[in-house]
Amino acid sequence: MGSGRRSLEGVGMKDLSFYNGKKVLITGHTGFKGGYLSTLLVRAGARVTGYSLEPPTDPSLFELCKLDRDMNSIIGDVRDFDKMSKVFAEERPEIVFHLAAQPIVRLSYKEPRLTFETNVMGTVNLMECVRNTSSVWSVLNVTTDKVYKNDDLDIAFTEDMPLDGFDPYSNSKSCSELVTHSYVKSFFSEKDAPRISTARAGNVIGGGDFAPDRLIPDCVRAAGKGEEILIRNPGSTRPFQHVMEPVMVYADIAMRQYEDHSYADYYNVGPDLSDVKSALELAEIFCREWGEGLSIRTGQEGGPHEAAFLKLDCTKIKEKLGWKSVWNVEEAVKQTVLFSRVYYNGGDLREELFRQIDSYVSDSE
Repeated sequence: MGSGRRSLEGVGMKDLSFYNGKKVLITGHTGFKGGYLSTLLVRAGARVTGYSLEPPTDPSLFELCKLDRDMNSIIGDVRDFDKMSKVFAEERPEIVFHLAAQPIVRLSYKEPRLTFETNVMGTVNLMECVRNTSSVWSVLNVTTDKVYKNDDLDIAFTEDMPLDGFDPYSNSKSCSELVTHSYVKSFFSEKDAPRISTARAGNVIGGGDFAPDRLIPDCVRAAGKGEEILIRNPGSTRPFQHVMEPVMVYADIAMRQYEDHSYADYYNVGPDLSDVKSALELAEIFCREWGEGLSIRTGQEGGPHEAAFLKLDCTKIKEKLGWKSVWNVEEAVKQTVLFSRVYYNGGDLREELFRQIDSYVSDSE
């Protein structure tokens, strides 16, 4: 580990102290969500190895916050089975988080083959590595709320509903779920086998997301330039949540099932239904938090199909794990604005990332 690492001991890590000394492998660690998860676990004392392509955006959270100081960062493609197998054999992880993906709906229409190869065969390759690595005991495959068959009926999806995503991204993640289910039933059904779960998370927001074609990053870019914010699909409804919400849940699921096989399951991870907002509502919250007289322009765009309504029923994870949301959507946007202002003012983003993680963990007590 490099210099600059600071423990989270004393700010609410009593549960995640489980990770102290654990060997963890995270695919997709150079991405937005992967960066937050890697940082959280490193600061909980885990020995983290990341396996991923180069950061997917420029700028990127991973590079701006110098996260390669804190872990063993390996650049590799989940489609490269031989390289990933070598990493598993050398690192001998105990816990695996699979976040690597092609995650953009609009890009999946332009690059469907890349999307399916990454999201489906990447999952197959990961499961094969798990099957061939005796050290692995807990695995979490992170998918999406878009895995469900969605007829735009404005209903909250439960985990037992059919999986049949519409667009190539959503459908490839449905397939990733099915691949995981097949491996669990075929190879990991015994109690002495690795414990494997999937987590279907809602739309995440937070500081350091520079992805194209995402609402809050688009708002941040416009605000930074003092430009009008364009909302392409103002009526689209999504379960928006701060990135730390699912990241903490992922860590909790992997920990729980490591210790108790009964926690291995399929979970929705989303905000309370009161925090499900339309794109326009979320942009309005952003404008209030940012200030400076930002304005919004709306207009329906004749782009590829995306679901109009997405809601998750998270009763299962609340009852089984006792989980509850910590930051509501207003606080999520506020924290995103705080991070973004540090970025535009040339401040220390690494320290701001640490501060936000500390603050969330403290508030979760």
